Amino acid sequence: MSSLAPTYYLAFCLVSVFVLKTVNEVVTEPYMDEPLHVPQAQAYCRGDFYSWDPKITTPPGLYIFSVILKHIFALKCNLAMLRLIPLLTLVALPLAITRLLCFHKREQPPSSFTTPSPEAVVLASFPIAWFFGFLYYTEVPSLLFVILTITAATQGKHWRAAFTNVVWVLYAYAASQLMHLRFRRAAPGAAPLPKLHDPPALAAGPEDIFKSIASAPHVVLDILQNFVPYSLVLAAFAVFVIWNGGIVLGDKSNHVPAFHIPQLYYFVGFASLFGWPALISGQEGIRGLLWNIWGRMFGSRRNVLFTLLASIAMAITIHKFTIHHPFLLADNRHYTFYVWRRVFLLHPVVPYLLIPGYIACAWAWYIRIGVDQTLLQNLLLPIFVLPTLLPTPLLEPRYFLIPYILLRAQVVDVPGWAVVVEGVWYAVINAATMWVFLYKERPGVGRFMW
Repeated sequence: MSSLAPTYYLAFCLVSVFVLKTVNEVVTEPYMDEPLHVPQAQAYCRGDFYSWDPKITTPPGLYIFSVILKHIFALKCNLAMLRLIPLLTLVALPLAITRLLCFHKREQPPSSFTTPSPEAVVLASFPIAWFFGFLYYTEVPSLLFVILTITAATQGKHWRAAFTNVVWVLYAYAASQLMHLRFRRAAPGAAPLPKLHDPPALAAGPEDIFKSIASAPHVVLDILQNFVPYSLVLAAFAVFVIWNGGIVLGDKSNHVPAFHIPQLYYFVGFASLFGWPALISGQEGIRGLLWNIWGRMFGSRRNVLFTLLASIAMAITIHKFTIHHPFLLADNRHYTFYVWRRVFLLHPVVPYLLIPGYIACAWAWYIRIGVDQTLLQNLLLPIFVLPTLLPTPLLEPRYFLIPYILLRAQVVDVPGWAVVVEGVWYAVINAATMWVFLYKERPGVGRFMW
């Protein structure tokens, strides 16, 4: 299958170019968030770096990147050319994801940088990433730079890794150091190196978490030197928060940070809905996965007690921290509007009935990524997802994009047939959502999108 990777990648690129051409022919005016991003980018292209639309909530990285490409390739800053920039990052995505997959699988990347793996091409087709690769949005460029940051850190190029969101910069550092500590060995004849307690994920118990915390001071000095570049990013972020008066860059009235605990549950459900081919494709098959989930939830008195307590805690957080965001309730141009109204608002009891499903899905991912990972490697991404999702008050699939790709990339034993199924699943969703966006515009409502 890997020998056909160049063919898959070429097809991916050609289809993407064709779709962008069609989008530009049909959607001739900036749409949804583009009326914010496009004028801001055009101001930067004119050399006006002091104008700033206060409604924009993202840093100016995309606009600076656009200016750089404008000067390198003599591009115009019209809508069609600006949309080309996310497309360029979309077609570069399989190349970066290939390196990320190789890190988790502990394999050497392909000898040719321009030969991505078929699995990476499929992951780059993930519906949220693929859709926003054709609009002048920040999602795909942000995802690409996060992955490049992580791969740079895992290759020991730490000074190249500190150029994206502060949370994912720290995640890149932590992921690289956990892998380093896991496989480092003392030189022959040298004293044994301090060890971090980090057992295999599927063999670990709750007590191992406390043992890991207790052993952490023994290895801190060994990984402190590599933290220097990341500490500078952390310091810069602290300065920004003080200067800005908070973590939200603009439009603070509509983007007030919240304590949105149910957002974590939505993400687990979202990831399972899109990633089911990877979940069911383990060596033990779907029956083995379901049996393992059942055992983790109800296989012993301790597990039953944990499941019961977790369910109670989740019910309380759903009751106390569910947010009915006004954008979610009012904007019927997004699929989440209909999911919220037709599922979560169907009956007051529905959000609570989903709790066992959330727990089962969380265990499914823990089991699948734990096949070849340690306890701390399994827990690392959830820890860093917390500060990215908890403050977000709006149910928005774009917020799940980076966490999903990083989660899915940790499933290291997806067989070829499951990658094909996953690719077909993504392709069906992509075809349907793009067709609806382009050709099912409703007068007075607009175009439907994620």
